[in-house]
Amino acid sequence: MDQKQFLSAMAQIAEEKGIPQEKIIETLEMAIAAAYKKDYGKKGQNIKAEFNQETGEVKISQVFLVVEESMLREEGEEDEVEEKEGEEEDKKIRFNPHKHMMLEEAKKIKKDVKVEDEIEIPLETHTDYGRIAAQTAKQVIIQRLREAEREVVYEEYKDKEDEVISAVVQRIEGRNIFLDIGKITGILFPEEQIPGERYFIGQRVRVYILKVEQSPKGANIVLSRAYPKLVSRLFAIEVPEISAGSVEIKSIAREPGSRTKIAVFSDEEGVDPVGSCVGQKGSRVQAVINELSGEKIDIIEYEEDPSKYIANSLSPAKVLSVKVDKEKRTALATVPDDQLSLAIGQEGQNVRLAAKLTGWKIDVKSESGEVKKVEKKEDKESEEKEDSKKKTKKKEEKETKKKAKKKEKETKKDSKEEK
Repeated sequence: MDQKQFLSAMAQIAEEKGIPQEKIIETLEMAIAAAYKKDYGKKGQNIKAEFNQETGEVKISQVFLVVEESMLREEGEEDEVEEKEGEEEDKKIRFNPHKHMMLEEAKKIKKDVKVEDEIEIPLETHTDYGRIAAQTAKQVIIQRLREAEREVVYEEYKDKEDEVISAVVQRIEGRNIFLDIGKITGILFPEEQIPGERYFIGQRVRVYILKVEQSPKGANIVLSRAYPKLVSRLFAIEVPEISAGSVEIKSIAREPGSRTKIAVFSDEEGVDPVGSCVGQKGSRVQAVINELSGEKIDIIEYEEDPSKYIANSLSPAKVLSVKVDKEKRTALATVPDDQLSLAIGQEGQNVRLAAKLTGWKIDVKSESGEVKKVEKKEDKESEEKEDSKKKTKKKEEKETKKKAKKKEKETKKDSKEEK
């Protein structure tokens, strides 16, 4: 292979793998250095290879670290050096003539050299390598290219963290869903899935990149369909006013698969934030609802005045008045008698989401005076769990008593028979 073909092949690899050409050259140099050391080097030598892209020539050199007497470990001195109080650990090195060079000797080669600098001594270049050396070079190239590719993929997706991307369901293992997101596979854990949503191989869905982590095997990408920011990112895609900055999403509260409340705001004249998100005949909000498998979405207008904001947050119910306690951050909303159940919602969902959206504790009362307090879903679940535990404990106690009585009867019967 001539020089042009060789450089063309490297450029092709760089393009296919998405790796910078400098990394390919660096990998090639490491492979040549490893092959040279295998056939012509000595133990402990630090071999460096430099590849010239213009001429195609390779220069081989031996690298020495410049040291002085105080840095060296004397014969018989223990390997472990005790740490001195108030000072950094003084790590001494064992002198190796193939790796180290004394300062006095190094100054004969380069006058301005300093301790811990590196000196390069040119070596004879060889082009013929044995089978083992060639195999070593091949392994170095494969390993380094894989590492470089993993690094490139990690950096690419790390930049996409907190974004929404399109993905295709690749495989399903138990309750974990693996999705093809381009150069790598991401995982959708059960807790990040929309409750009740079903997935099938080849299905295309939009997912939120929740977390990108580096691991020895490459990048681990955790995806989400349940995270609240997925809704705001989908609105940013569907609503040009949000991506342009004229409409701002102030807050979002979500119970995945069921309902979402989103508060929007605009300080530009002539811009209706709610209308912008709803779209003509509801086209924009419907596109987001379809993407979320029919999840209901309430779009409300954000207000600086807490009373107005809380009244808006209880939509679709009509609110007559709101009394707020700013110190305790509590509010009491009054609604018409026929709107009480609508304001509270099924199992308290509407008022619960309104409280989460605004950051206020909200109680709702009807015009006639009936008060309904907001109950946190988590508290309700914990109470149910506690009741279940108590019932289980009582059942276990009853069974234990029954077993004890039965055993007692059998013991008495056995004793009578013996008599």
